[in-house]
Amino acid sequence: MLHNAAQTYQTNQVTTAAPSELTLMLYNGAIKFVKQAKQSVSEKNYAKSHEACIKVQQILYELLNSLNKDYPISKDFERMYDYMLRRTVEANMRKDIAILDEVEDLFVQFRDTWKEAIALAKHQG
Repeated sequence: MLHNAAQTYQTNQVTTAAPSELTLMLYNGAIKFVKQAKQSVSEKNYAKSHEACIKVQQILYELLNSLNKDYPISKDFERMYDYMLRRTVEANMRKDIAILDEVEDLFVQFRDTWKEAIALAKHQG
């Protein structure tokens, strides 16, 4: 019962969120799953690590697919997301925590910058 309520709440959050908030949710989700992958590798639970890495990859595909190509900066985002995707695949294959640390750091930088951009946009609007 409680699980269903939490799932309903989460679904409502996603369906009512602004696009900028959805991007923030994707960054936060990716960070959560990278942490899970790292923890699972350290515990030698490679199946769980694999599942977490696949979720990170799915988030990166979503970020890539949602890029607005009308803006020149989207090319830079595309290159970075592609790089992070390739590194996540490599980390998954090698079960390499150092690579996952790198991917996590990049997601944290994206997330923190995105939060600042949202705050600036709200302040200006």
